[in-house]
Amino acid sequence: GLLLTLGVLAASAAGLWAWRRWHHRSYWLCLGYPLTAVRVRLTWRKVALGCGLTKKRQRFWFTTVPGLISSTGLVRVKRRLQRVAVDTKPWMWPPMPTRHGWRVTIRLLEGQIPEDYAAVAERLAHSWRVHAVRVSSRKRGRVTLAATIRDPLVRIDQLPVSTELLKVTVGRLETGSPWVIDFRTVPHWLNAGATQSGKSNLANALIIGLSPQPVALVGFDLKGGVEFTPYEPRLSALATSRAECVQLLDDLVALMVDRMAACRTAGARNIWQLPGDRRPVPVVVLVDELAELYLMADKSEKDEIAKTSTALLRVAQLGRAFGIYLFCCGQRIGSDLGPGVTALRAQCSGRICHRVNDPETATMTLGDLDPAALVSARAIASETPGVAIVAGQDGQWYRARSFYVSEQAAEVATRTYAELTPSWAGVMAGTHHAQVTDADLAEFLDPETAVLEHGKS
Repeated sequence: GLLLTLGVLAASAAGLWAWRRWHHRSYWLCLGYPLTAVRVRLTWRKVALGCGLTKKRQRFWFTTVPGLISSTGLVRVKRRLQRVAVDTKPWMWPPMPTRHGWRVTIRLLEGQIPEDYAAVAERLAHSWRVHAVRVSSRKRGRVTLAATIRDPLVRIDQLPVSTELLKVTVGRLETGSPWVIDFRTVPHWLNAGATQSGKSNLANALIIGLSPQPVALVGFDLKGGVEFTPYEPRLSALATSRAECVQLLDDLVALMVDRMAACRTAGARNIWQLPGDRRPVPVVVLVDELAELYLMADKSEKDEIAKTSTALLRVAQLGRAFGIYLFCCGQRIGSDLGPGVTALRAQCSGRICHRVNDPETATMTLGDLDPAALVSARAIASETPGVAIVAGQDGQWYRARSFYVSEQAAEVATRTYAELTPSWAGVMAGTHHAQVTDADLAEFLDPETAVLEHGKS
């Protein structure tokens, strides 16, 4: 009997392990989540008290008070209804399962704000024995805690094929959702990272995703061209020296001015409101080693750097409406490079910070968004290339990891779609046009224009 019981227990444990190992989603929904939900609800009072999330409130409570002393020396006690101060926990709704954990909504107590919960997110993660807890608030007076049981960034899938114009899925967020770079929503991006941090890998993923699309790719590579020259079959223009960068930036400014005049003549607010036969091809500008555009060896380069900085800033300020988008990469991005870098950063609403060697670069990239994002960026280990802190499309920051994309795969993609490369002379002359359907065009319209178009229909 004992051996049979032990055998059944061993077989059950092995079956549960195999179930969790080979089909974790069904295991989590059928067994893991119900047990976790019960445990979270039962321990919420202790966890809230330990994390300082409770409030003292006056309640009527039966208390014991000393009475008379009997002849035997025993103290008689009485139960009396008194008003006492008790610790009140915030109200918690039932936890709901997610793909990589669970989320729960909590009603804030008087005087509490979501930042109070964000400050103790690490304590909550340790209390519930989970990988991480993220805090968000979509309604006044309520906060949502999203717990991730295990790190979804340990194993990353293959790079999927991009199916929408100017939108590329480059990796995965810590929530398990895809990490998408959408130039239609966030037109300009700043990508910082040290050597071997995954910065170039992200650029490779972006090149593979954009290569089959009807867009013009322009490269700035001040490493002498060693980074982008292998991708030249898909690049409409490539600048590898300071003089070439100045000339190419002048071309981009002139292109922007021409498109501005075309939109003004047609009564359009951006190129996506132009007729299909007059709509120019969008241009994505890839900048590698951004700091090299601002470094000055001697005073003779001062005017050239000022001209470069002004032209790049003009493209960042005005380029979105006219189909010119920026993706700037750099190992070192600091305010010591001059006011031009600071002004450019203000125009780049998309921020990506990989592992960096100095706190100034992390502060320059993420410091004006959320102090917690800065702390997470400094904690990225060198053993996890591709992991980055991303802030962009929804106004929040996430820990993310890009898909691994080798240089060979990017080179194959650029050669495969080389026939789609528009000539730079044709782009400047306006002879190349974007092939965008009416359904795609609706996504590019501004909200006010979209309302007008809907009213007309």
